[in-house]
Amino acid sequence: MGCSKNLVDSETLMGLFERYGYQCTHDSDHPEGEIVVINTCGFIEDAKQESIDTILEFAQAKEEGRIRRLYVMGCLSQRYQQDLQKEIPQVDKYYGKFNFRQLLSDLAVADEHEVQTCEGCRHLTTPHHYAYIKISEGCDRHCAYCAIPIMTGRHVSRQMDDILDEVRRLVAGGTREFQVIAQELTYYGIDIDGRQHIAELVERMASIPGVEWIRLHYAYPTHFPWDLLRVMREHPQVCKYLDIALQHISDPVLQRMQRHISKAETYELVDRIRREVPGIHLRTTLMVGFPGETDDDFRQLMDFVRWAKFERMGAFAYSEEEGTPSARLYTDDVPSEVKERRLSDLMALQQEISVEVQGRKVGQTLKVVIDRQEGDYYVGRSEYSSPEVDPEVLIPVSEGSLSSGHYYPVLITDADEFDLYGSIASSPCKSRKHEQ
Repeated sequence: MGCSKNLVDSETLMGLFERYGYQCTHDSDHPEGEIVVINTCGFIEDAKQESIDTILEFAQAKEEGRIRRLYVMGCLSQRYQQDLQKEIPQVDKYYGKFNFRQLLSDLAVADEHEVQTCEGCRHLTTPHHYAYIKISEGCDRHCAYCAIPIMTGRHVSRQMDDILDEVRRLVAGGTREFQVIAQELTYYGIDIDGRQHIAELVERMASIPGVEWIRLHYAYPTHFPWDLLRVMREHPQVCKYLDIALQHISDPVLQRMQRHISKAETYELVDRIRREVPGIHLRTTLMVGFPGETDDDFRQLMDFVRWAKFERMGAFAYSEEEGTPSARLYTDDVPSEVKERRLSDLMALQQEISVEVQGRKVGQTLKVVIDRQEGDYYVGRSEYSSPEVDPEVLIPVSEGSLSSGHYYPVLITDADEFDLYGSIASSPCKSRKHEQ
C-alpha cells in the first residue's frame, strides 16, 4: 500500500521469500494463502484508514481459517506499532519500515545476517520494462505539516555503487526505464560527505548501456542542485521531467510551512529550470487550507499556477497530522468548506492548463513506450509521463502488432485533458538537438 517507495520494499521482501523457496502473489483482493504480509502507508488520514481497514480484512480472514499467518510492515506500523498490537492482536507480528527483512529469520528459513546483506533479491511487480529505484530513505527537511520524518527518521543515502549495480542487474533482466525515487531526491549524498551527488548519480546511471529513460521524482526546491539541469539537458536518457513539490507560493504560508524558500526564489527556480532545460515537463504538488491561509494567500497561489503552467499538478487540502510542528504550533483554522472550494478552484484552473498543454502536442512525433493493451488501444507513455500518475498515449490496435516495453515513434493526432491519441509515425522521433 502507499507510495512507490513502499512498493520497492514489498518487491524486495517478495524477492527474499522467493529466494528461500516461497511462491509469492502480489494481490490484496483475495485473502487466501499460507502467509499474508501487508505493507502499510501512514502518510495522511485517508491512507492510514485504508491501511487499517486492510489489516482488519485480513485479520478476519485469519480468524476464518483462510490464511495461517498475518504480518504487517511499513509506515503505519513503524509509527503506531504498540497501538496496533493492542487493537488488532490477530496479527502475528508487526514490523516497521526498516526491519522487515527480519521476517525471514523469524520464520526460521534464513539466517538474519544473510537476509540483511542479500543484494539483488527483488521481484518486480511493475511491467518488466520499468522499475523504481530508491536511492535514499528518510528526510531531514522537517516541513511543518509532514509526518514523514517521524516515520522514516533522518536522511540516509544508499551507496552509489550499490545503486548502479542494481540498475545493471535490472538492465540485464530487460528493464529499460527507471523512476528514481526518494523522500528528498536532491539531498542525495549530503549525509555521506556533505555534498549533493544527485547529478553525478544520474549521469553515471545514464552511461550504463541499455538504460533508455531515467525519470526523477520528489525533488526539493530549497538549495536545488543546479548541475542536475546540465545532466538533464545533455543526456537524452534523462527524461525532460522533474517532480518537485512546491506546496505554496505566499511568503507567510511558506514561512509557517517551514519550507525555507521565498516566493521570489520559487519564481526564479521555476524560470531557471525552464530556461536551462527547454521543453521540460514539471510535476508539482500544492496544498490549500494550511493554517492561517488567507484569501490573498490563495489568490497568490492561483496567480502562480497561471504563470507557471505546470504540465502536471496535484493538490490536496491540509489535514492536521499528530506529532507534526503544525499540529503543535497552529490551529487548523481554515474551515473545511473553504478548503474544498479552494481545492476545487485550483484543480479547475489546472484542468484548463492541462487542456492547453496536451493540445500543443498534436502534430508532434513523440517517442512512446508501450505499457499494455486495453480493449481497442495500446497504452503507452512519452518521456513526459510517469507510470500510473500522468497522461498516457492511446494507439489503436488497428495500427498493427506493438510489443509491451518497446519504443515507437508516434504521431499525436488528438488530445484531451487526460490523454493523447496517436498513430505510428512513418518518420522517426525528433532528436533533442532539434528541439526548440
